[in-house]
This record gives sequence, C-alpha cells and structure tokens, in this order.
Amino acid sequence: MSLPKFIVGMIFALAIVVAWSWLGGASVGTTLLRVILCAVAIQVGYFVLVYAMIARSAPTPADRARDAERKLSSTEVAEGEKLGSARRGLH
Repeated sequence: MSLPKFIVGMIFALAIVVAWSWLGGASVGTTLLRVILCAVAIQVGYFVLVYAMIARSAPTPADRARDAERKLSSTEVAEGEKLGSARRGLH
C-alpha cells in the first residue's frame, strides 16, 4: 500500500470515529481520546504490515550482486584455506 492511499484511508477512518463519537453523544475529550487511540492503532498496523512485506521479500538482483561483491572484497579466508598456526624459523 502506498503512503498516499494509507493517509487517505486513515483520514476516512478517523472521520468515521469522530462521526460515531458525535452521534453517540460523547464529550470532546472522549472523542479526542478515541481519535488518538484509533490513529495509534492504524499506525502500528501499517508499520507491522510494511515490516512483514520487507521481511518476506526475496532478494533482488542488486542485493545478490552487492553480496557477491562483498564476498570478493572480503579479507576473510575460507575455512579450508586457513594456514596453520605453526611458526617456522628461517634456519
């Protein structure tokens, strides 16, 4: 979901909460509290949705190329290629 769609949807949801509170005869303080709680719940839901979408996404070709480049420029040595720790003299 794009950010503009989210913002429009959030405004409509908050307008419904305001209308529901007004028709129910709630005080201004109660209406404000309901709107704040609704806004926080929507924001948390949007954050969780975006996080889940990012966590589930497959790596792109650019990600794979960047990982391959990092492995090539790395100073680490593969386990089978490590030299022993024996010190040898020059005599």
